[in-house]
Amino acid sequence: MYVVVYVDDIILTVNDAKLVHAIVHKLDIEFALKTLGSLKYFLGFEVHRTDSSIHMSKDKYVRDLLIKTSMSDSKLCSTPMALGNKLTFEDSELLDKPSLYRSTIGALQYLTLLRPNIAYSVNKLTQFLKAPTQLHWQACKRLLRYLKGTTDFGIQFTKIQRFHLECFTNNDWAGDIQDRRSTSGCCLFLGSNILQWSSKKKKVVSLSSTEAEYRALAQGAIEIT
Repeated sequence: MYVVVYVDDIILTVNDAKLVHAIVHKLDIEFALKTLGSLKYFLGFEVHRTDSSIHMSKDKYVRDLLIKTSMSDSKLCSTPMALGNKLTFEDSELLDKPSLYRSTIGALQYLTLLRPNIAYSVNKLTQFLKAPTQLHWQACKRLLRYLKGTTDFGIQFTKIQRFHLECFTNNDWAGDIQDRRSTSGCCLFLGSNILQWSSKKKKVVSLSSTEAEYRALAQGAIEIT
């Protein structure tokens, strides 16, 4: 069994080296190929291998984003979002450069593919793309300051002894002070390796904290299934 992912480059993942060479040879007959060897960098993803693990990060991607937003010389921050920070649609004056906010949030959304720890913050900030304010941009800059001190953070996959699925869920009941909808989080693990994660704002209002937790639990059950 093999998997092919194609954008501008191709990644082959297979447990048989001979099969890899056979696939590359057949493709090379039809297309001009350049074999780059073991995977090290792909679409902003940096891959570091050891005998027992694979570590994936976006160090260069984060540093380029800090340069783009003029945050390279900013002070570090220990958390991605201030505790108790309640952002709303009209919490301050409108931002004079909304396009900068939108492009930065778009870049941060791509970064969440390897950074589960910023999923909630990015999900929250995406809710104000239509009309970002000064406070929204301040919250975004705080997240960038946090990323500056954690550029090497990412996802690590290690060898596991048995295939054991485990899922964790949580819910911020009525967390949005404007519409009182909840935000739920979900993390799915295979052994010690995280496979999937999400932070989503619910489409309906939960009438109790129990109902909100059951909704999050149901979502976790769906992911496991």
